[in-house]
Amino acid sequence: MSLYSIGEVARICGINPVTLRAWQRRYGLLKPQRTEGGHRLFNDDDLDSIRTILGWINRGIPVGQVKSLLEGKVEALPGGWSQAEHRLLTELQDGRSNKVRQLMTELGREYPAASFVNNILRPLRERLSSGDSRLLMLRSQLDGLIVEHSVMTMNAARKRPGKLATLVGWGQIDNTELWLEAIVRCEEGMQVDVLPAPLDEPHLENLSGSQILLWSEGKLTQIQRQRLLNWVEQGLSIILLGSSAIILSAGENEPHEEPEPDIFPRDDSQATLQMVPLRKEGKNSD
Repeated sequence: MSLYSIGEVARICGINPVTLRAWQRRYGLLKPQRTEGGHRLFNDDDLDSIRTILGWINRGIPVGQVKSLLEGKVEALPGGWSQAEHRLLTELQDGRSNKVRQLMTELGREYPAASFVNNILRPLRERLSSGDSRLLMLRSQLDGLIVEHSVMTMNAARKRPGKLATLVGWGQIDNTELWLEAIVRCEEGMQVDVLPAPLDEPHLENLSGSQILLWSEGKLTQIQRQRLLNWVEQGLSIILLGSSAIILSAGENEPHEEPEPDIFPRDDSQATLQMVPLRKEGKNSD
């Protein structure tokens, strides 16, 4: 049976080593072997367990309940994500910013970044966006704490080897989405810089040494699509994010759309343009 270091497991399963350590130390979910030097070693059974744990978490099960589920002692209860949302919201409403910081750090360690962002932070922001000025004030406070948490995550990522990436907002966007995306990308092994103010006319050629993560909302104009093509032809590596990526991807399969420029590089090009829709994980999927 093969043995894997914690770094290898993190890459294989797409999860932060900090989260794996928290699962072991705090919840007893994993029991890796140890080398003579004390380093963790995981086998194939451990990888299967990690995938099972991720499956429960992605269904909204609180991480503290997973061990009993794995042992068959209890049945899954719905609404785990909403419980985490409620904990954050309660502390926010009570004006305990330090408690919110602590809880965000705790949740960020316990859950994979994509789950934390897509199933807790984004839904909570949406919940606070559909109310009166008092709720909008709470969302503004939450956004400030999200930026703070994101910066902490980015600083930690820079201490590890990783691909350089720059997050850029193009046009009218929700700025906080950039900081949320940075949290996710850091766990994927990137060293991320965020340009906090969206740009109507970004000059991406200045970022030629970096993977460009370009966040845009709404249908791109013909001029914007041509700019994408030009950037790719200049050798830039771009991942398009946000609803523009979803619309552009769908448009390519629409028979009634007018022909558009081919924005994908030829086989001999070193550049890439990936259209990546906003990652959404079902909050209570079966």
